[in-house]
This record gives sequence, C-alpha cells and structure tokens, in this order.
Amino acid sequence: MSTETRSASPVNSAAPAFDLVLFGGTGDLAMRKLLPALYRRFADGLIPPDARILGVARTSLTTAEFVAKVEEKCRQYLGDAFRDEVWSGFAPLLGYVKVDATLSEDYQSLSRALEGRAKIVRIFFLSTGPDLFASICRELSAAGIVTPTSRIMLEKPLGEDGESASRINDTVGAIAQESQIYRIDHYLGKETVQNLLALRFGNALFEPLWRRGQIRHVQITVAEQLGVESRGDFYDRTGALRDMVQNHLLQLLCILAMEPPANSSADAVRDEKLKVLRALRPIGEAEALLKTARGQYRAGPIGNGRSLGYLEEPGVDPDSRTETFVAIKAEIDSWRWAGVPFYLRTGKRLQRAVGEIVITFDAVPHSIFAGPFNSAPPNRLVIQLQPDESITLRIMAKAPGESMRLRPVDLSLDLGESFKARPLDAYERLLGDAIQGNLTLFMRRDEVEAAWKWIDPIREAWDADHDGPRPYSAGSWGPSTSGALIARDGFTWYDETF
Repeated sequence: MSTETRSASPVNSAAPAFDLVLFGGTGDLAMRKLLPALYRRFADGLIPPDARILGVARTSLTTAEFVAKVEEKCRQYLGDAFRDEVWSGFAPLLGYVKVDATLSEDYQSLSRALEGRAKIVRIFFLSTGPDLFASICRELSAAGIVTPTSRIMLEKPLGEDGESASRINDTVGAIAQESQIYRIDHYLGKETVQNLLALRFGNALFEPLWRRGQIRHVQITVAEQLGVESRGDFYDRTGALRDMVQNHLLQLLCILAMEPPANSSADAVRDEKLKVLRALRPIGEAEALLKTARGQYRAGPIGNGRSLGYLEEPGVDPDSRTETFVAIKAEIDSWRWAGVPFYLRTGKRLQRAVGEIVITFDAVPHSIFAGPFNSAPPNRLVIQLQPDESITLRIMAKAPGESMRLRPVDLSLDLGESFKARPLDAYERLLGDAIQGNLTLFMRRDEVEAAWKWIDPIREAWDADHDGPRPYSAGSWGPSTSGALIARDGFTWYDETF
C-alpha cells in the first residue's frame, strides 16, 4: 500500500500525550493545513489515542458541528489520502471551545476543558493575526492555563516591524521561557530545505566550493501565480516585504550562508543563522532605490484566464501603495561571502508558481575548447522547493558527434522518485517537532529581531519614496526595475533566461 493511502499504523511509543489548543481553529490555515496535517500524523501512528485537539474560535459551534466541518475540509484537501477507518479513530480526538480571544470570561470555558490534564504537554497554537498574540498570552496566564510543560506556537508574521515584534516577544516571554516558544516559519519544515542542510553538511563535495572565489552569485525566488485571493484586507496591511522576505526568504538565505554548526542541536544551528543576519549589510534610504525593487500587479493574463489588478481585489484600498512584489540585492559582510551578491525575489501574480534557489558558480578561468559553440556558461546548482522538490547540478558535457561541441546537461535528483515516499508536509514536520519539544526548525527571539533590524530601514526608505511600487502586468516576472536591479551587476534572473 502506498504511503498516501495507508491506514493508521501502531502508535510511536515516543509520542507523548498532549493537548493541542488551536486558536483560530475555524480559520483558513487551520482547516486547509493544520488539521489535515494532524490527520496525517495520526494516520502514521504519530499521535497517541489519549491526545486531544481543541479548536478555539469565537464562532458559536458545537463540538459535533466542528468535527463535521473538519471532516469536510480533510476530505477536500487530503483527497485520495482520506480514509474513513482513519477518520473514525481521529475524530474522537477533536473538541471545540468557543472563546473570543479578547474576553477574559471566555477563557474560563477553556480552563474547564483542560481540567484534570495539567501534567500533559499543552501546546497553544496561535493561528490568528499577530495583533491578538499579546492579549491571548495575557489571558492564558491570567486564567492559570499555562503550565511548566506548555508550549506556545506563534504563526508569522510576528509583528509588523521590529518594535511591535519586541512587544509581542516581551508579552509571550513574560508567561513562558524561551525554550517553550515556537516561532514558525513553515518554509523551514519543507523537505527540500532539510535536504539543503544535508547537501551542505552531509557531503564533503560542496564545502570547498561554498564560498567567495567559487560562487559568483545566488538567487532565491519564491513566486506565486495566485493573487491575494480572500486575504485582501490582511495583505494590504502587510505586503510582500513583511509577508515573505522578513521570514521565508531570510531564513533560506541563513541556511545557505551560515557556517557549519558544531552539531545539529537547536541552539547550535540557530546561533549560526543569527550570525548571518547580523552580518547582512544594512540598506538605508540612500541605497534602497538601487538595491531594492518593488511592484504592484495590474490586470493581466494568468493561465487560461485574466486576473484582476491588485487595486481591484476585495478588501484592498483603491489607493493602496502596498507592494505585491519585492526584489532585493543582499550582501553579507563576512570572510566567506564578501563580494558575493544574494538576490532575493518574491511576488504574487507572476508568470508561474515556483520556489527555487539558484547558485551560480564562477566560470572556468580558461577554456581550452575553441569555437563559437564552446563558450561555456557557468555551472549552476538549482534547488527547487516547489511545486516539485528536486536538486539539479548543471554541468558542461560533449555533445555526440565528431566535433568537440559542448552543451549543458543536468544531473538531477528527484526526491520523490529517489525515496519512493510521500514527503512530509511542512506543518506535519513542525507540529511533530513541537509535540516532541524540538526547537531546531523554529526561530529564536534574537533571530526574529535581527531580521526586523535589517528589514525596517528598507520599509522606512520606501515610505519616504513618493513614487510608490511600480506596476507590472499579472502573468509577467514583475516590474522592469527588478530586471534592472540584477542587470547592473551583469546578471539576469534565472527564470527569464529560457
């Protein structure tokens, strides 16, 4: 039986009993990602039968109504992986408590639901807007619900700038130790990101090449075909810089650029990531217009249809200056990376949906092969994060025939084909790590604040720029200023070269 369709297997004896309290339990993230991920973990035998999963929201629902809603969404999002026999075991773990996060009296209902289980690990997953994080934590503490074994999971974005992030961290830190706080960046849970760690630190082949003098430049792209969908109101207050760059792209950059940690423990890894963030060269107002590009999509063709422009999306201010596209030239002031540019790019309504890292190596110092067809392009390592997960090394080889004619060929590793196993969804891994108490893939407070320290001056420079984001057509690769940014250094975006 395939890994997609197997029924519940014996419970992993290492899985502790727990209560998972899911604030925002009726929201899109919970229904689309979190609860299906928990179903999969249960199907794989990684959730014990005495665990409980409590949905918490201000909607008036009975537990039966909540369970029915979860079943409907699990069937929708899991597709053929949904099995009635697994559901019959998973459903009794679910419960629901109506709580308005801002009302102190509602937390008494939650306290009663948790009575008699104080010695069991409690996980509070805050899948809400960051503006509610502080009040939820204060009310949990006031109700006496937070125990020494509790863990608090915080969804991104953590605040809207460095100051608000510090306030949230202060409030959460007042009720829990740093070792109890799990700040999520779901990109760190992706299989290919884990394979990036394995590629760098599990193989002797790449370490001598992973530095200035060998690598010419690095591109990190997370592109979406989708627009803001139903998130117009949230997105218009957030924008691509806060929504994607401050967390996802900077975390990918850290894993690419960090020094080898002494071991794989959580703090050893996070210490090295922090050093990268602190070594990022600041981008102030004078440099922002040269080292960054921002855009906002207009109506255009996407797939077989045509999209609305951002300003026409529901919930978006028709005079909005919120960016839906960002490109940044980042530089790391360290011995390993001095002089090597890292180009970060993300946006909505782009030509195709892709998440990839492209590492371009220096060209050969002297080509011994003469002729117009033998000007060898540089070797590239392409790590694709989505939609498929793969690692490709592009090298030069001789084409068949009598003449010595070179052409690029790919050495490819398709992770799905190689391992013949279903890759874990990012939230499966992160929820599992939180249950087990593993902090490695979660951000520490000083990481978050170092990232905001680099991001905030860029935001401030944009606010002072009266021109605002440049328009780009939906279905393109972003505004022309993005191409100009990388062209100044003699490079082009990888996706735009074919």
